[in-house]
Amino acid sequence: MTSDIRKLPAGFGRLWTAQTVSSLGDGVMHAALPLLALTLTRDPMALAVVTAAGTLPWLLFGVLGGALVDRWDRRRTMWVADVTRAALLAIPAAAAGLDVLSIPLLAAVAFLLGVGGLFFDTAATAYLPDLLGRDPALLERANSRLHSAQTAASGFAGPALGSALLALGRAVPLLADAMSFALSALLVRSLPAVPRPVPESRDSLLRQARAGASYVFRDRLLLGLALRPAVGNVAFLAVETVLALFAHERLGIGAFGFGLLLTAEATGGLLGAGVASFLGRRLGTGTALTCTAAVEGLAILGLAAAPNPYVAGLALAACGAGMGATMVLGPSLRQSIVPAHLMGRVASTSRMLAMCAAPFGAFLGGWLATAYDIRTPLYAAAGLLLAMTAVTATMTGNRRVEAALRAAVPAEPLDVGDVQLIDGPEH
Repeated sequence: MTSDIRKLPAGFGRLWTAQTVSSLGDGVMHAALPLLALTLTRDPMALAVVTAAGTLPWLLFGVLGGALVDRWDRRRTMWVADVTRAALLAIPAAAAGLDVLSIPLLAAVAFLLGVGGLFFDTAATAYLPDLLGRDPALLERANSRLHSAQTAASGFAGPALGSALLALGRAVPLLADAMSFALSALLVRSLPAVPRPVPESRDSLLRQARAGASYVFRDRLLLGLALRPAVGNVAFLAVETVLALFAHERLGIGAFGFGLLLTAEATGGLLGAGVASFLGRRLGTGTALTCTAAVEGLAILGLAAAPNPYVAGLALAACGAGMGATMVLGPSLRQSIVPAHLMGRVASTSRMLAMCAAPFGAFLGGWLATAYDIRTPLYAAAGLLLAMTAVTATMTGNRRVEAALRAAVPAEPLDVGDVQLIDGPEH
């Protein structure tokens, strides 16, 4: 049977359910955590500390975390991370019940949840190609379904649910998120085991982490795939920093209208994820990636020039569609071509580059809006995205993509009936 009509293995359904439930919990906390902090202080810097704490693990431990994932059993890493996060959330829930919740405690919890997320996300990214036999078509279908469900859960349902649960009590959203992690852990624990990749050497952890990072920078295709989200985050954070103010001053809309703008972007993201595989088949993955990058840049340009909220909503929907398709095609290609023993490090290196770029974008957006005009960050972001499109077009072109896929030999996907090969030591 060809890749186009092969079915996803039954184990994928449980992985999809686990990640969707976990994403719903993430969406709950995305809304509840800043609102919890707001019940304790009105100091903007204190609120920023809580928000930033969750991103610090990727900046501090991203590549080292990937090296550890490449040493550990990936399925076990996922469910242990989920169980640990579920137990961790009991601490602020108890503190809220005893009325001793504090900003330092929330920041510490956000940081530790970020550490757990680093290990879970990296292990899940490395586990999926093993589950699907590194088949490019299956990976695109699987990532499309995962991204669509995660967007719906964390972008639509989760934040609204988090706000509603917080009205019932400060501990309620924390306990709900803990339950989502516990359920995810049970589902992940029942997934089929995959063989742990044989390490290429007995080097130290730091040396192996460095080898994973250098693998990305030496390969033009992988470097192009990594540059897309890194440069994209600079641009998108520059826009996000001033978007609420832009919507208020230039478009004349309030909080409700701003929420509709964000909904339009998320809706576009769902559409983009849904058509990603079709675009990859019709245009080739490399050309499709170039087109989605161009769509993102042109959409932000349209947003900057939008004369009314309706055009702005269409522009954000188009940008979201480009981002949604990119987030399916890029990771699927990476998972198809990277050797199993390097998958964790390559994935974490790419994610770390994107996370490190985000603060620069936020600073750039704030500075340009202060020094020039509220639309200047949007024009600058559009210019960055279009320049990145031109630079990476040859790095991720069809010819290079096809050569990399030919060099990577897909294995057979696993199913529930597969025997457990290696379960790995506890860690």
